Amino acid sequence: MKFLLYSLLLLSSMLINAQDVSGVYQWKSSSNDFELIRTLTLNTDGTFEYYNYRRIENGIPKETHTYGRGTWTQDKKVISFTTEASGVNDKFTLDFTGTKARFITKSPRDKSDRIIKTALSFFESEIFWITGMKLIKQ
Repeated sequence: MKFLLYSLLLLSSMLINAQDVSGVYQWKSSSNDFELIRTLTLNTDGTFEYYNYRRIENGIPKETHTYGRGTWTQDKKVISFTTEASGVNDKFTLDFTGTKARFITKSPRDKSDRIIKTALSFFESEIFWITGMKLIKQ
């Protein structure tokens, strides 16, 4: 009986402290000649979809659309991404295997007035332009 009670207490404390990582994360940058939109959707079932839109007015090609998809797992504050070989095709060309991001959020113990936006900060990837990217939760 004590074991059951202790287990329930432990489980409830873990659920209270669990943070919902799933959702839509995005970064936008634009000017008259340039536009870049990066969108990552983390689904609650452990799958993700990534979309990268780039428009350069004088570029060849003028617009590019890049996609990626796969699965994600969470270990504390680190989100790891993988893409199955069957997930890469003519449309979904990005392979996220080996990509890792840190989940950033304001600590519930932080009582200050500072604003920390919930985000993902990528620190490891075989896709060179993803390393260092920061996407804000929408």
